[in-house]
Amino acid sequence: RTMADHELHDELFDRLPVKTLVIASLLALTVWETYLDVRQYRCLLHEGVPAALKGMVSSEAFSKSRAYGLDRKRFGFAKTAFVTLQTLLFLQFDVLGWFWMKAGEVLETQQALVTPSEFTQTLLFLALVQVVEEIIGLPWSLWHTFVVEERHGFNKQTMATFILDMVKTWALLLVLAPPVIYGLLWVSAGTDAYFVLQIYLFVLGLSLFFMTVYPTLIAPLFNKFEPLPEGPLRSQIEALAGSLEFPLTKLYVVDGSTRSAHSNAYMYGFFKNKRIVLYDTLIEQSGEDQEAIVAVLGHELGHWKLNHTLVLFVTMQVLIFTQFALYGMIRHSPALFAAFGFPCCPTIIGLVLFSYLSSPVDHVIRFGQNYVSRRFEYAADHFAAELELSDALKRGLVRLQEANLAVTPVDPWFSAYHHSHPTLPERLAALDAIGSKTK
Repeated sequence: RTMADHELHDELFDRLPVKTLVIASLLALTVWETYLDVRQYRCLLHEGVPAALKGMVSSEAFSKSRAYGLDRKRFGFAKTAFVTLQTLLFLQFDVLGWFWMKAGEVLETQQALVTPSEFTQTLLFLALVQVVEEIIGLPWSLWHTFVVEERHGFNKQTMATFILDMVKTWALLLVLAPPVIYGLLWVSAGTDAYFVLQIYLFVLGLSLFFMTVYPTLIAPLFNKFEPLPEGPLRSQIEALAGSLEFPLTKLYVVDGSTRSAHSNAYMYGFFKNKRIVLYDTLIEQSGEDQEAIVAVLGHELGHWKLNHTLVLFVTMQVLIFTQFALYGMIRHSPALFAAFGFPCCPTIIGLVLFSYLSSPVDHVIRFGQNYVSRRFEYAADHFAAELELSDALKRGLVRLQEANLAVTPVDPWFSAYHHSHPTLPERLAALDAIGSKTK
């Protein structure tokens, strides 16, 4: 961009009370989302099984789900209040700016060991912030895992496993962060004419890299993945994949039960190398009704067959490119950096500040993404119904919701804003409507 462009943006940030606007937007979003949480909390206070769920779930499952939902909401209220206060204090008193300056001072006193540079200062800054965030967030993680999840029978972690996972996570950060930060700074050092394209391609390559190595190299550090044993379930899944020409190369079971009783299933892989992973808890909870598992996978394969994953990926790339284009307009603004207590213009800090500015728009975009996602979920359910898996899918959905204690009434505003999936009654009603049309 031209010097005149930078001067124009700098003049704009000089005139606007940027920090005040960011704080105001943070408070407005917090109030709005807390209001929605209160609406949902009031829904959970009703003890009787709502009409939309009668006949679908047992009163015992509903009661347990309601208790779990209330506990999670109370925990969420407390954590939201704390995190909001922490963020406001960090913003108001330029805490991150202080960390950045301290990182620079430390490097100046240790020049015999390490050369001060934006790269080394960024690494030290991120390490300091991460340590502080870890210390502040640890009590919340412990309470959620060993109190909330434990109380409702989900937590299967021991304290030793919890600590070991933290150590592994820190080890991965120490190995992966330096090359990622170095690459980010290298592409950012190029001319403005090619900056947006360079940083977009770098992030795209990084995303594809981690999408490849995470399931094969990183996830196995935390869980054990074993081939699904030969038997009726494996045969049915392979037959379904074959009938849809889905290039299934691996079919795994993951020991999710070592950490949680929650259940799930997912797919990953590129092109002709697709893999399916089932949680052992899902298989256990389904009992002898293996057709329900096949039906749930039929729904997931519907997303693949209908190109939902590809559409969402392309849409996300357009959004990311647009965000970098907007970031490129403000990344050299001394007034913006000074408003939050930073010198001009470290790359990582510029990205942090841009995230502050774009947060309200990000929430609106996420609302739109959730709406599209819910449309896709209905379409994938319809796909499974066309495979004559409607009844099995309904059983599978109910069982999954019961096992995860999620059969609760849902406030429509809360659902519209937060949920990427339709509610259980909505999905069952849609499947029933499909069944009625085909009769």
